[in-house]
Amino acid sequence: MKNLINMPKFKYVFVTLIILVGCENYTANFALGTLERDRIAHTATANEVVVALPVARGTRVRVGDVLVQLDNRQQSALTDKAQAYVAEAQANLEKYRNGARPEEVAAASAKLLGAKAALTESEAAYLRTKNLVIKGLLSQASLDQAIASKDSNRAAVQAAQEALLLLTNGTRHEDLLVAAANLEVMQAALVSERKKLDDLTVTATRDGILDTLPWNLGERVTLGSPVAVVLAGDAPYARIYVPEPYRVKIAAGDKLDIHVDGLPETISGEVRWISSEPAFTPYYALNQQERARLMYLAEVQLPANYAELPNGVAVQVELP
Repeated sequence: MKNLINMPKFKYVFVTLIILVGCENYTANFALGTLERDRIAHTATANEVVVALPVARGTRVRVGDVLVQLDNRQQSALTDKAQAYVAEAQANLEKYRNGARPEEVAAASAKLLGAKAALTESEAAYLRTKNLVIKGLLSQASLDQAIASKDSNRAAVQAAQEALLLLTNGTRHEDLLVAAANLEVMQAALVSERKKLDDLTVTATRDGILDTLPWNLGERVTLGSPVAVVLAGDAPYARIYVPEPYRVKIAAGDKLDIHVDGLPETISGEVRWISSEPAFTPYYALNQQERARLMYLAEVQLPANYAELPNGVAVQVELP
């Protein structure tokens, strides 16, 4: 330091520039960033009360582990109702497919026989009444009444015959299609209600660490709000900003050396993604000197044996 002070002024400035340039070249060979994990936010699908929080914050979870349980009593009732509608539609379709029972056919046949007997009696009564009217022993009104009774019984016979044919000929094809379509509608509604019921039990969709539980036990959650946040993955990745001059030298799958603050060893990571667009000012608005300041966001995955490293730790990644 004493020698520097004794140097002429121009020599001191020259030495300072050399030191600054050397520092700039050193830092330019590194991309700076932090350790991160994918944040998986599980949101509420209904405005219900939190009734159970079986997993504590910071616990490592696996796919399918229950993170939050919302009150599902109302949705369970709606699901049971949909199940009953499916059973009703299924029974109705089976009824159409099976057709009439033997007892129903027998009853319709007996009704037809009774209608025919009544028609025979009414026809005989009509003939007797007609002869008596001709002889002047009965009025025309009695004959009209006999005619009406005969016609009514004939219509009853025809109706009984059609009812019997309806049972013996089987169900119309169109009625079967309608019944089958109604069953499909009810089954789809049941699937929807079951999905809503399942969504009230919030489970992990990826392996990771349960980071936060924004709602407390007993609180009524807001529809669409996060109820659990999981930091996914076994090991974190380094989220770094790559300077523009190094962008063409880095591609997904490349191996890069990572230095994590607090760890003495160098970690070999793999580039899993690098942005094709700069993070800041568009390159076409800059000259060559300014483009060197552009940064491209990249992610470098650490090996699985570094799963215990926390998020947010600063890292430096050596650039090729």
